[in-house]
Amino acid sequence: MPNDFDVECMRLALDEARVGAKSDDVPIGAVVVANGRVLASAHNQREATGDPTAHAEVLALRAAAEKLGTWRLEDCSLYVTLEPCTMCAGALVLARVERLVFGAWNAEMGAVGTLWDVVRDRRLNHQPEVLAGVLADECSASLREFFAAKRDSG
Repeated sequence: MPNDFDVECMRLALDEARVGAKSDDVPIGAVVVANGRVLASAHNQREATGDPTAHAEVLALRAAAEKLGTWRLEDCSLYVTLEPCTMCAGALVLARVERLVFGAWNAEMGAVGTLWDVVRDRRLNHQPEVLAGVLADECSASLREFFAAKRDSG
């Protein structure tokens, strides 16, 4: 069950997602938090940078690691508007993120229970706590609106 802080952080991730949509990137936002303070936030930048790895989660994890001066994000939570894909799920496991909170389920690429469950795979050396479905309707609506607008303009 999400608490008020979880909802607040997911709203920040939604704000980031909206920024990405303005530059024609799929509206996914991510926020990394430690000890009640935001360390980093990011939105998808694949279109803006031409980088296939420029997913919101990866960019936010990189920025948080740079801010902390370590790749180990052991006391951090990652908030993201969409269930991570395999790349992002792998990245957050490798970064030792303590807690993952996401909004909408990802029927096409989800790697936190939908198609795969990378973060709970006991063969890996780390399994973060997971809280799914926080502001799921708002997160899903953001994506639906973005793709509806793309279909209408294309």
